[in-house]
Amino acid sequence: MSGINAAPPGLSVAIPGASRLSLRHLLLDFNGTLACNGALIDGVAERLRALSQVLEVEVLTGDTYGTVAQTLAGLPVRYSIVLTGADKTARVLALQGAGGVAAVGNGRNDVDMLRAATLGIAVLGPECTHALTLTAAQLVAPGILAALDLFLQPQRLIAALRP
Repeated sequence: MSGINAAPPGLSVAIPGASRLSLRHLLLDFNGTLACNGALIDGVAERLRALSQVLEVEVLTGDTYGTVAQTLAGLPVRYSIVLTGADKTARVLALQGAGGVAAVGNGRNDVDMLRAATLGIAVLGPECTHALTLTAAQLVAPGILAALDLFLQPQRLIAALRP
């Protein structure tokens, strides 16, 4: 990301019958979540641009295909190369004090990240989803576009999270 931009305002959603959901950060897995075979899934770039106006967006990846830098170039997101799921979890924990964290992933190395996040979302996608990831998440989305749209259309969060 270049230039100096004000921090996005964050997202605060009143969940009827539950506490308010307040988020400032969105952590995203790359391969299998945002990308298939190292290439962004159609529709993801546009949503990342829109989400960057609301949340601080960061991609955490092992960069299996070596494409993350080129693929995310020009998008208003940060990315970090990580070695393990523990690295992803550590990033969630480091950010929790600076505001709520939503995390989205599909793989075994996303399990603890989803558990540690304020809101964990597992994504079903073309590279499959690990079974433990499903049980670690609070929500399961049928694909990445549906997962990202939860933050762009917060009424969907209300519908999914209310008791």
